Amino acid sequence: MDTKQIEYILKIAEENNITHAAEKLHLTQPALNQQLLRLERDLGLQLFHRGKNNWRPTEAGEIYIQNARKMLQIKQETYRILGDLAATKKGSLSVGFTPGRGSSMFSAVYPRFHQKYPDIIVTPQELSVRRQQALIADGDLDIGFQTLCENQKTADEYISIAQEEILLVIPRKHPLCDGYAIKKQTAGGAPVYPELSISAVQYEPFVLMYKESTIRQMVDSIFEVAGFRPNVLFETASNTTVLNMIQNNLCCGLIPAYYLRDMPAGCTCFSLPGHPTWEMAASYKKGTYLPVATRYFIELAAKFWKEG
Repeated sequence: MDTKQIEYILKIAEENNITHAAEKLHLTQPALNQQLLRLERDLGLQLFHRGKNNWRPTEAGEIYIQNARKMLQIKQETYRILGDLAATKKGSLSVGFTPGRGSSMFSAVYPRFHQKYPDIIVTPQELSVRRQQALIADGDLDIGFQTLCENQKTADEYISIAQEEILLVIPRKHPLCDGYAIKKQTAGGAPVYPELSISAVQYEPFVLMYKESTIRQMVDSIFEVAGFRPNVLFETASNTTVLNMIQNNLCCGLIPAYYLRDMPAGCTCFSLPGHPTWEMAASYKKGTYLPVATRYFIELAAKFWKEG
């Protein structure tokens, strides 16, 4: 199934520039332009408004691009199903995950996946949850590993992997840590922390994750229920940065449990009343076929998080 011409037009639309598209496709600009002109002659319609540095799809171009994506998705779907029937163990898999712990997950999972499927080319991508969701919806990302709340899910498919508690972390030198009980272990090995209402630190400064992050909605709701607005020193895209600030006795923070598996020096951890949690999930495009190899990758990832 030859879809080269479709891929050429989609790349022009993606780059909004024929020269940049040609570079990405490893073609000369005149060769790519000839492909476009040939298609436009066949259709009797112009697909792009030509600007010096901005090629925008015409109305006809938008229709072509929308349906071209569907055709590529049908091709990919067909090859995935046929690949499983043939048991070839060949193909490609694009995997999205968040920076930080997502990278740790991929580094642990990939070697085992590669051992079983050495001929499947895996393309890892570090992406925010929202960027993953956009790419999955467009059919440009096979699976994404995301942490989010139920109301942040899109219309695509989600496979629940684990529930993760959001914890209150404060500097160990804080007076509230006097007499802090050593955390105990549950039968399954998960730590049990003393409970502390966030209202106990309402006058302390906080460092929070940036507003567009999926955790921020949950964090803001925790403060809203407690009835106060936090004193925010600054916002960041890294939970590790929040922990570093807490270690330096500068603030308090609300941190996912993963980052506290090995309690950082200078930090003390508390559970909040109600034990708020969010979900760790694998997501893929709604209605698409999930190949055996992809399901195996998700199984390995789930095992990583549950054993972590």
